[in-house]
Amino acid sequence: MADFTTPYTPSYSSSDEHRRTYRFFNPYESLQHSSAMPVHQFLYDLPTSPELLFSEEAALQGRTWGHRLGLYTGTAYLAGAALGAARGSATGLRGAEPGESLKLRVNRVLNSSGRAGRRLGNSMGVLGLIFAGLESGISSWTGNDGVLSTVAAAVSTGAVYKAAAGPRSAAIAGAIGGLAAGFAVVGKQAVKRYVPI
Repeated sequence: MADFTTPYTPSYSSSDEHRRTYRFFNPYESLQHSSAMPVHQFLYDLPTSPELLFSEEAALQGRTWGHRLGLYTGTAYLAGAALGAARGSATGLRGAEPGESLKLRVNRVLNSSGRAGRRLGNSMGVLGLIFAGLESGISSWTGNDGVLSTVAAAVSTGAVYKAAAGPRSAAIAGAIGGLAAGFAVVGKQAVKRYVPI
């Protein structure tokens, strides 16, 4: 029979390194009998740092270019597809004619939402792809993965995306990209500072 009155200490807890990297988690400490632990107590000896599959990942400061590529492109595509589908659905609902059957109205909404979602999703995905490549390149070139590299990548992304429309359009798109990145960075810092998470 297990003894629940004595606190659990792992057999290898004498090591100072183990004490620094692991902590004991007691899910029952808010109850009246905080020493009551289940039989499988070793499950609650949790690491305090992230567990990584490869030791090289522990030395990384920030995201790699592959992480950025997948994150920015995927997030931008999904956000663009969702916004485009919502806009297309609204257009399809507004375009319904009186006397149409429900089947025709549903078909109109599905067609317009799919068309608009696909178009905006692809455009946003391309923007995310360009931004990920430029931010990774600028960060590795300058050796700084901070606010300035993010804003510079956003300005460059806008300029590259609209470069075929002429230098004026490219400059306006670059300014819009820089402002959007600046607001995003400031918003992120404000959320970190004022929102308790």
